[in-house]
Amino acid sequence: MMNRINQLFSSDRRELLSIYFCAGTPTLDGTADVIRTLERHGVDMVEIGIPFSDPMADGIVIQNAATRALRAGMSLRLLFDQLADIRRTVRIPLLLMGYLNPIMQFGFEAFCRRCSECGIDGVIIPDLPFREYEEHYRLTAERYGVKVIMLITPETSEERVRLIDAHTDGFIYMVSSAATTGAQQSFDDQKRAYFKRIEAMQLRNPRMVGFGISNHATFQAACEHASGAIIGSRFVNLLEETKDAEQAITRLMGDLK
Repeated sequence: MMNRINQLFSSDRRELLSIYFCAGTPTLDGTADVIRTLERHGVDMVEIGIPFSDPMADGIVIQNAATRALRAGMSLRLLFDQLADIRRTVRIPLLLMGYLNPIMQFGFEAFCRRCSECGIDGVIIPDLPFREYEEHYRLTAERYGVKVIMLITPETSEERVRLIDAHTDGFIYMVSSAATTGAQQSFDDQKRAYFKRIEAMQLRNPRMVGFGISNHATFQAACEHASGAIIGSRFVNLLEETKDAEQAITRLMGDLK
């Protein structure tokens, strides 16, 4: 069966929306409920954050959410338990996003096996270098049918982008800036030039833009040069404010219109 990520992108739909939130928020046992709510509201793909005590790429909003989830008792083992039956109700692609440290403590092969059992389609590991992935992780991930999604930034060389494009399959996560995550009001000319430059490379993999997308202007700018956008901090903020996934996604969808 074709991986759900590949299925989504093979449909040639544009303006795809992927939402990131931190597992164990707004309540420790609410993870599956948030996923189901997002799907019901037409979200195309969901990234479930594995909370970690030292999230280098994340801004303060996601750091705080991770800290709260860890204090409440969230762990990778518990997360897999919470997702064990998720495929009974949820059809959209699901990805886990987390740092290498908790995944290595769990054991990479055990991690991929559990992903496969739960119906997790892919993983995003921001601190996993491409070469490390190629040498040590790729074969295991492929054996379990788990797509490892690589990030590129405005600083990534063309050579590296082409290498990632040739050796991964799913989508490429285009980080809109070299800074940490966080909502922005608009994208400057420099960021737009980067989106255009990558688009002009005519990569075989579809691209999703993430970091700094929070409103109609940033969402549209991202979608102009990619298949869609990933929204994290803005949704995490709304989830924290409302403590309710239904209200949070309704407000976010309003902001994007």
